[in-house]
Amino acid sequence: MQKLDFELNDEYVELNQLLKLAGLCESGGAGKMIVASGNVKVDGKTELRKTCKIRSGQTVTLGDVRITVRTV
Repeated sequence: MQKLDFELNDEYVELNQLLKLAGLCESGGAGKMIVASGNVKVDGKTELRKTCKIRSGQTVTLGDVRITVRTV
């Protein structure tokens, strides 16, 4: 499993934007399609809300990639 750390500069980042910023898709729109497909998990639970607010301490999983979100 590939593990990525994402440094959060604000209170939260929207899920579709996180996928883009982490380099897992080309755009926020592509991120929305990935989330809608049901393949994204937040803290182990499938997340279908495209603009779900991801905060520090949460973990997002897509396939074999795990993103841990941390505050700078």
